[in-house]
Amino acid sequence: MGLRGLTIEEQDSGTKFFAVGDIHGCYTALEKLLGLLPISWGRDYLIFLGDYIDRGPSPARVVEIILELQKAYPGKIITLKGNHEKMFEDYLAGIDRETFLLNGGDITIRDYTRDGIFEMPEEHRKFFENLYHFCETPEYYFVHAGVNPEKPLSAQEEEDVLWIRGEFHYAARRFEKLIVFGHNPFSEPFVKEDRIGIDTGCVYGGMLTALELPERKFFHVKCEKAWRG
Repeated sequence: MGLRGLTIEEQDSGTKFFAVGDIHGCYTALEKLLGLLPISWGRDYLIFLGDYIDRGPSPARVVEIILELQKAYPGKIITLKGNHEKMFEDYLAGIDRETFLLNGGDITIRDYTRDGIFEMPEEHRKFFENLYHFCETPEYYFVHAGVNPEKPLSAQEEEDVLWIRGEFHYAARRFEKLIVFGHNPFSEPFVKEDRIGIDTGCVYGGMLTALELPERKFFHVKCEKAWRG
């Protein structure tokens, strides 16, 4: 399938980009992290790298927080698709449901269940349907998992950008843009000149991390361990 991407060609002088790693339902950590960011709301861009759901206390509340931001700052809050959103999509389509549930999807289903009935608000359903696979600017490429180093950025596939790990992290290739990604939990940000990973294991008792660009400055919030799977 073709990827759904967003290209940001022009920014005002001084515009910053903030990227947030995998949240996995940890809404209190998200609220605290947002309070730390020196973001100019309405001018700077805030990009979420996917995996909003599963494993943590309230996936639905995480989605609600992001939706509130999108309403307040139209066009400046960018949401990318993670592999957990892909598994959720498959689950709702009746595909490979057990895999989703075993990877913390049971918590997402429970969070959207009222009186024994699974019921997702239409606004939330559209949120999941409208996620991007990547966001790029002249200098940066934001994506959930990374990219296949054997292909140009223009030829990536969904399997690559949602699931890839080590072959991207440690590829000898030099990428033409700084690639900012999540997906693989590190104890601290994974930093190379041309790639930065900011999934720091929030739901496993690590940190929820944000990155400020072009400064390459990190912001962290300690997260309680919420997943023991």
